[in-house]
Amino acid sequence: MVFITGANAGVGFAASQDRRIAMQRNSSSVGKKRRIIATILIVLGTLMLIGSAGAKFSHVPKVVNQLGGMGFDGNKLILIGTLEILSAVLFLIPVTRSVGLLMVSAYMGGAIATHVGHDQPAIQPAFVLGIFWLAVWLRHPEILWSFMQPARDKRASVGKEPGNGFRASVKSIGGT
Repeated sequence: MVFITGANAGVGFAASQDRRIAMQRNSSSVGKKRRIIATILIVLGTLMLIGSAGAKFSHVPKVVNQLGGMGFDGNKLILIGTLEILSAVLFLIPVTRSVGLLMVSAYMGGAIATHVGHDQPAIQPAFVLGIFWLAVWLRHPEILWSFMQPARDKRASVGKEPGNGFRASVKSIGGT
């Protein structure tokens, strides 16, 4: 068991709060064209998921046959449709967009894996997932903050949070 001790043990939380505040500030600096295109893509992606869920709820024969061939039938269709709507609604609401993106990504990742596992083209779910990520990148470019940090020497950054001089002592108990 590893414990972080020292005067700055809670600084990691403070750094994440600072990052969240910076993300909110940066969101308002997105240009008007980007914001409009992102909003269109957000609504388009949400409508695609809600339409897909509607097809599952109404048991459209083509959808039922296709998903039945992959092992999804009966109550599983209702569950899948419910997850689609929940993901879409969470993604549509700005406050819950990051959770919605996580759920959409997980859901569409499962759809891609199912298509690949049944030797079907995965381009459609991959395209839909791409729309969601493009929309978020256009509207909230700071969401990819971890990819935008410059490469640093990993040995120098161990035990440090960028920008706040975080240092902690690590105590190991029980040899783990």
